[in-house]
Amino acid sequence: MAFDVVKVREDFPILAQQVNGHPLVYLDNAATTQKPRQVIDAISHYYLHDNSNVHRGAHTISDRATAHFEHARKNVAQFINAASTREIIWTRGTTEGINLVANSFGGQLKAGARVLVSAMEHHSNIVPWQMLAERQGVTVEVIPVDEAGVLNLDAFHDMLDENVALVAVNHVSNALGSVNPVKEIIQASQAVGAKTLIDGAQAIAHWPLDVQSLGCDFYVFSGHKLFGPTGIGVLYGKEALLEAMPPYQGGGEMIETVSFAGTTYNQLPFKFEAGTPDIAGVIGLSAAIDYLNALDRPAAEQHEQSLLAVATERAESLDGVTVIGRSPVKTAILGFVVAGIHSSDLGMLLDQQGVAVRTGHHCAQPIMEQYKISGTVRASFSFYNTHEEIDRLFSALASARKLLS
Repeated sequence: MAFDVVKVREDFPILAQQVNGHPLVYLDNAATTQKPRQVIDAISHYYLHDNSNVHRGAHTISDRATAHFEHARKNVAQFINAASTREIIWTRGTTEGINLVANSFGGQLKAGARVLVSAMEHHSNIVPWQMLAERQGVTVEVIPVDEAGVLNLDAFHDMLDENVALVAVNHVSNALGSVNPVKEIIQASQAVGAKTLIDGAQAIAHWPLDVQSLGCDFYVFSGHKLFGPTGIGVLYGKEALLEAMPPYQGGGEMIETVSFAGTTYNQLPFKFEAGTPDIAGVIGLSAAIDYLNALDRPAAEQHEQSLLAVATERAESLDGVTVIGRSPVKTAILGFVVAGIHSSDLGMLLDQQGVAVRTGHHCAQPIMEQYKISGTVRASFSFYNTHEEIDRLFSALASARKLLS
C-alpha cells in the first residue's frame, strides 16, 4: 500500500497555513520537524490535568505526572532498544548530551589522549571536544571527507591506535545528508579500545534505531527533530560507562544525601538529571514516539527517499546549480548553491513565495570551508512533504533566479 501523505498531513495543523499569500511549503525539517496534533494534545493535557513536579510527591497529581514521566523513559528505551531505562538520560537536546559526555567522560581522559571527529560534524560535535582539549591536553583530530561528502574510511582506519580514547561522529550529516557507516566505525574503534559517541540528531526521525545492534557507547538525539517539542533530548549511554562517570551538574534530584561533610549521588539515571526536568517536553517526546510507532515507517522512509531522488534530479538538471553532498547513501537533505547568487538572498525570495528552507553554513563551517563556499540552500524533507511541494520549490527557485539575475 502506498504511503498516504494526504492523510498524514491532516495530523500537522501548521502545514495548512498560508505564508506571504502562498500555501506553506515547509522544507526545513533538518532544523526542526513539525509537531502532530497528538503531541500538542499530550502537552496540553499535562498542563491542564497533571501539572506537578515529579518524584517524591505526596499527592495524586505528582504521582500521575511521575508515572507519565517514567513511562516516557521506558518508551524511549524501547524505541531505541536500550538494555535498560537506566541508560536513558534526559537532556535539553543533542548539544547538551555531547557536552555532558565531554565533561563527565572526557574529564577522565589524560593529556595526550586522542579524540577523532569527522570533517562534516555539526559545531556541537566539534566545540565541546576543543574545549576539552584546552582544559586537559587531549588532541582533537579530523577524519577526512571526500568531495562527494563521504567519510574516508581508509584514512579513519589509519588514524586508529591505542591512544584514541573516543571517536565522535554524526550518524547523518546535517549539511550534506550523508549517512555514515557508523556500525563499521564503532567496531573498528572498539577494536583499539576507543569509545564511540554517535550524534543521531539527523538520523533518529528517518529509520528505526537499535543501539544494542550498533554497539555504540553513547548515542544522542533531540526531541524536536523527532516530531516532539524543543528543549528535550536524550543521551543513551552504556550502563557500566555511565556508572563510572561523575555527575555533570549538581543540585536537586541527582543527590542521595547532602551534608556539609559531603554528598552522595543518586543512582542512574537520576545522577545526571539535576534540577526540575522538562516534564512536559518528556511527555511530548513520548507522544511523538507513539505517533511514529503507529506509522508504516518503511513506507515513510521510501516516500522521503522518493522526494530526495526527484529533487536531486531536478537540481542537477539546472544550469548554474551545484548540489553539495553527493554521497550514494543519503537521507532526505538536499543542499545546493546557485552560481553568482548568495544563498541568503535565495532563501528570502523563496520565503516570499511560501517556501521555507534553511540557508547558510548550517553550523558546519569546516565542511563549508572544504567546499570553498560560505553556505548552501538546504531543502530537507519529511514524510509529510509531497511531490507537489518539490514542484513548488523549483518553480519558486526559477522565479527567484529571474529576479536576481
